[in-house]
Amino acid sequence: MFKHKKDEEKKEKNGKSEKIKGILHSKWFFGIIAIILIAIFCIAMTPVTLQNDTFYTIKIGEQITKTGIDMQDHFSWHEGLSYTYPHWLYDLITYYIYDGFGMTGIYVMTCILTAILGISLYFVNTKIAKNQLVSFVLTALVIYLIRGYIAARAQLVTFILFVWIMYCIEMFLRNRKIRYAVGLVLISTLIANLHVAVWPFIFVLFLPYITEYLLAIIAEISIYRKVHIKILHYRIQRLAKSGKNPDKKLKLEEDLNSTINRNEKIKIKREEELKNPYKIKFHKNPNVKWLILVMVICAFTGLLTPLGDTPYTYLFKTMAGNTTQNINEHLPMTIVNETEALAVIIGILAILTFTKTKIKLSDLFMIGGLCYLMLASRRQFTMFCLVGVFIVNKMICGLFEIYTKDGLEKVTKTISGRGGYIAMIVIMLALSYHFYEPKKDDVYIDESDYPVQACDYILENIDLGTARFYNEYNYGSYMIYRGIPVFIDSRADLYAPEFSGKEDDIFMDFIDTSNIGEFYEDTFEKYDITHVITYKNSKMNMIIKKTNDPNYKELYEDDHFTIYERLNV
Repeated sequence: MFKHKKDEEKKEKNGKSEKIKGILHSKWFFGIIAIILIAIFCIAMTPVTLQNDTFYTIKIGEQITKTGIDMQDHFSWHEGLSYTYPHWLYDLITYYIYDGFGMTGIYVMTCILTAILGISLYFVNTKIAKNQLVSFVLTALVIYLIRGYIAARAQLVTFILFVWIMYCIEMFLRNRKIRYAVGLVLISTLIANLHVAVWPFIFVLFLPYITEYLLAIIAEISIYRKVHIKILHYRIQRLAKSGKNPDKKLKLEEDLNSTINRNEKIKIKREEELKNPYKIKFHKNPNVKWLILVMVICAFTGLLTPLGDTPYTYLFKTMAGNTTQNINEHLPMTIVNETEALAVIIGILAILTFTKTKIKLSDLFMIGGLCYLMLASRRQFTMFCLVGVFIVNKMICGLFEIYTKDGLEKVTKTISGRGGYIAMIVIMLALSYHFYEPKKDDVYIDESDYPVQACDYILENIDLGTARFYNEYNYGSYMIYRGIPVFIDSRADLYAPEFSGKEDDIFMDFIDTSNIGEFYEDTFEKYDITHVITYKNSKMNMIIKKTNDPNYKELYEDDHFTIYERLNV
């Protein structure tokens, strides 16, 4: 009896152990652990110090609550500037969060959005590539690579939406369910209102799939000679109706049968080759023709904004102006200086060149196009990572399937044990702390970048009703936030003639003046400047101090900024 009871306890214990192992090895348990760790890692990567665009975003959101979207600027002292409100909805949401919770609310919002981005990347990766472990590692890698672009800006929301666009496209092409088409239309509408500058990029993501489909159609016409067969059919029908030249009709019928038989052999051979291509998988997906229809519908969502034709004209006007040639994040990437981007490109080329891994033609077009965009504009490195990760994921999973017996199943099973989970948690928490620790004492507003004390002085001592300040690009948004009218701020498009409706190119006048390509006094005279606020170490300030320029009276100076009154105005 005692032995029987002992055996029952042992059996119960073994049953519990097996149940625990089953839970640990389950996909849902791994997914929960992965999502929690990704969220922690994303929050650790989120900067505490706010970026300059955040300041004008708050004020524009506040202005919208007062005057609506009137397509006019209210924050520069230049009169009559037209403003397009390119991310009006994000500005409005940001203001409401700031109004309710202050700067802490904006920081928390950014943490939440970054975590949503990470979780979205992980989820979509697992759906597209069907492997949780690789998706987890690549998601953490992408968040690390784009860490410099994580900020309280509209682009953070559109990063999330672009990830879901890829999900909807991939799922629609697999099963053509209407919900994915509806998702694409809704996301397109959201982007047109949240960040109109990147709205045209949606259609770039459709192009690789459409191009592969069109090339497949062209290949069919060429390989199977369908046009030639149709011509023969037509000629035979004409001869049959006329009743003339029966010998010629017979010869054409023989030619037709011969062509059909030959084409059938070619078709069978081609299909066999497509089943096991050497490197590039080429597939004609019939769902692409419906994807084209969805893309056309998305093109009309640009009308579902209060911005008029801005979604259709914004990018063209931006490219026609000089702003993209003078803003750092828009400049072409110097690949030799971008170690991380170079490493990613080399890794992709190495997999494609030195392994048996195959790639879909649409994926090849996608990764190639994203690489070109990244080299043309360094800010597109974010899209190269966010979209390219799905292709890299498929390549890595394919690599394991080719070169290992069990693929990634054995590795995933090993990780999905107590020891594996402990190692995964320890590593991710250690990395999270490593990236969070240097900024744990950071403040929301860095006084070395933004003139906090100088603005205090201005508000207390200078009449803003008559003052016309010359300021610099990077901190103009903070002055707007403090209620001080500016010469320029980081809304670059506002100050270009393509958008402002003015003949003067305010943006280029600033660039030339700040680079001492134009004598500052000439610019100040042109715009009737009464006061100047400048970085203490700027070229202009050094010249004024070295030359003891008598036309400038120093009113204020701290460790980072100097304020002058311009005399004899």
